[in-house]
Amino acid sequence: MFIVIKMGGWMLEVGKMAMYMSFPVTLFYLFNQPKYFEDWTVRMRRELYPPLDKMHNEEIESCIKKMHERKERELLQALEEEETKN
Repeated sequence: MFIVIKMGGWMLEVGKMAMYMSFPVTLFYLFNQPKYFEDWTVRMRRELYPPLDKMHNEEIESCIKKMHERKERELLQALEEEETKN
């Protein structure tokens, strides 16, 4: 003779399955709220990409302008050399 012991039945299994499925979903919902990451994100963005000051921006623009002028001078010299060869 075999003795069958019921461990809890189908209601226990449904309850366990509900817990297994709802636990990670609940944690994902709770810990992925934007309000928790907003301050950190703004702080890190400002640390990695600080706002440019006006002087820095002017230095970059003047450097770009000098490079364009130098390139234009080189092209003009190359054209003049071509004209003198012909």
